[in-house]
Amino acid sequence: MNRPRSSVLAVVAVEHEAVALPASLPVLITGVGKVNAALQMSRALVDPSRRPDLVVNIGTAGALRDGMEGTHEIGRVQQHDLDSTVLEELTGHRYGRPILLGDGPTLATGDVFVSDPGTRERLGAAADLVDMEGYAVAAACRMAGVPVRLVKHVSDTADEDARTTWKQSVHAASAELARWLAANL
Repeated sequence: MNRPRSSVLAVVAVEHEAVALPASLPVLITGVGKVNAALQMSRALVDPSRRPDLVVNIGTAGALRDGMEGTHEIGRVQQHDLDSTVLEELTGHRYGRPILLGDGPTLATGDVFVSDPGTRERLGAAADLVDMEGYAVAAACRMAGVPVRLVKHVSDTADEDARTTWKQSVHAASAELARWLAANL
């Protein structure tokens, strides 16, 4: 069996984000959070004969700034819940450096669903959007030498209404992400 010349793997956290994707597109569902995303991505990239030529992490994100809406290709991704400054002081090594991907907004990734105004404001000082898997997907791909693109659709405003808004908008977000894939890949 010959491997296709160019293979793309779409990566989402949960099934809801994949409902509108074409059936012909290979999709990896990682589960929620950085650990699940890192484990599943590493597993998907370990076999060189099945390794995709491109990974596209698509999914929902919370807006950390007013006016952020729609679909965005991420230019920079960073962790918001890793205290890299303290770790560097303790060990002399810098962990969790931001990953530069190109032009576009900054995504903050962490293992918390941001749904309060105080956290939104704090994270919004350094990032435009927030999710729970992007950094892990990008880091695993970088480690494996596989190109990666992160594409996020704003599903909520990372405030007290975020849980309700996410539930109401996730299927529409999947449709928007499917349109992005059709137009850009």
